[in-house]
Amino acid sequence: MSVFRFAPSPNGFLHLGHALSALINFDLARSSGGRFLLRIEDIDAARCRPEYEAAIYQDLAWLGLTWEQPVRRQSAHTGAYRAALERLQREGLVYPSFETRGEIARFAGAAAPRDPDGAPLYSGSMLGREEDARRAAAGAPFALRLAMTAALARTGPLTWIESGVDPRQETSEIVANPEAWGDVVLARKELDTSYHLAVVVDDAAQGVTDVVRGQDLFAATGVHRVLQTLLGLPMPVYRHHRLVLDDDGHKLSKSSRSTALRELRAQGVSPGAIRHMVGL
Repeated sequence: MSVFRFAPSPNGFLHLGHALSALINFDLARSSGGRFLLRIEDIDAARCRPEYEAAIYQDLAWLGLTWEQPVRRQSAHTGAYRAALERLQREGLVYPSFETRGEIARFAGAAAPRDPDGAPLYSGSMLGREEDARRAAAGAPFALRLAMTAALARTGPLTWIESGVDPRQETSEIVANPEAWGDVVLARKELDTSYHLAVVVDDAAQGVTDVVRGQDLFAATGVHRVLQTLLGLPMPVYRHHRLVLDDDGHKLSKSSRSTALRELRAQGVSPGAIRHMVGL
């Protein structure tokens, strides 16, 4: 049986882009006779708020969606992420880095290669062993990074199956390019896990067979394939759908009140109209 999921973060109110993703997942689950799950990705305690989580349930119910209970909340499963991270550490595939984001940008320079999100590519300490050791001894903040070159030496070349959101679209095999991300962050001193690590652990734990999400996460699938392979986790089928853009052609953000579902609902917009607005 196919298992789909919608996994928002409660760090703001849902907007039209979230509605598109949730509705596509729900519709695909219903048309295939599969299951639809809701997951709350609340690992970032500094940004996530109970009122945003409550609003997620309200907005999705208003759209006519139903989901299985109980809802998986990432904050309740930090032990699973820690265990996955410790496995990678035991295999010598994780190391600490002590540079701040500002230092990385300064050391890298304006002409440095960038990852798909536009950040400077990181592939090893920029501080040197002595400074690393000094900061470690002082208890400085750090990021735990995946040693990508060593990881790929273990996994070899990777691919994933990309299936269209429309069943009539062709299914294709995509060559993963995780090296484009450099040594990605898997956790921080103050945070047990990153999105990349948590999402592959969660999808495996919930038996997700079809990951349907926005095109902005297409490139990140390469990182997820590396982690799945290293941790012995199954590979779901991926479907990356179009994004809902604002009038300037930019991806919607949670700060945009004009596209927030709760604002549109307050204006009297119907769930059917929301489907029309997102092109369904």
